[in-house]
Amino acid sequence: MPHPAAASSRSSAGVPVSGHVTGAESAPVPRAVITLISLGGRQVGRTVTHSDGAYTVDAPGTGSYVLIASAEGYQPQASTVVVRGEPVSYDVLLSGAGDLVGTVRSADHRKPVADAMVVAADVRGDVLAAGLTDAEGTFSITEIVPGRLTLAVTAAGYRAIALRVEVAAQGVTRTDLELSPGLHLLGTVRAAGGPLSDARVTLIDTAGNVVATATTGEDGGYAFTDLDGGAYTVTAAGYPPKATRLSVHGSGVEHHDIELSHPGD
Repeated sequence: MPHPAAASSRSSAGVPVSGHVTGAESAPVPRAVITLISLGGRQVGRTVTHSDGAYTVDAPGTGSYVLIASAEGYQPQASTVVVRGEPVSYDVLLSGAGDLVGTVRSADHRKPVADAMVVAADVRGDVLAAGLTDAEGTFSITEIVPGRLTLAVTAAGYRAIALRVEVAAQGVTRTDLELSPGLHLLGTVRAAGGPLSDARVTLIDTAGNVVATATTGEDGGYAFTDLDGGAYTVTAAGYPPKATRLSVHGSGVEHHDIELSHPGD
């Protein structure tokens, strides 16, 4: 006997479109809703799959239609179906929708980081979801497309991070993250006893790589943010250049002022 839901949407004058709806590993998806709409957006048929994932819905006549399949725990799918007067067989494969949850903590004190921005993007870089952590540092992204994605996390006072995450086809994927404090180096460049504006300050790591550059303002001030702890060389140019070795460590803000002068001053 036909399924009651399927029978209610059948029309003797229609052309049957039938098939099976399956999920991961070809498992049938029961109670999936099948909707057939015209290219103009009008619903022309609707049914629900049987326990074995089978469905049948009637198209009112020849032409092209959009068949939409949706089920709880799966990503909906829309497909174009062409009806030419003969019964059409069309199977649908649904992708599961997983949940991604986790906690963001500070790497130094292991304390929760509240109001951290968590952004999930697919392999093309398109943003899938974004949200803030709560007071306990937790975040939750529901019904996300399974597979590999990039998770980026930013928070005030911490260095931004990005990592790859593999989201399971169904169920909950948990990813806990740690943010390192973003160290700050501030200072003033002076010459002849006063602040020196438009001086170029360069920060170089122990491997000789330029980490960042800055130009002093009218007050002679410069700032470098989001630094890793470690040893650096700071150079300042405006007068004859001057280089100074220093170490940045701990968390918070380090200060380093620079005095430039001409030889013999």
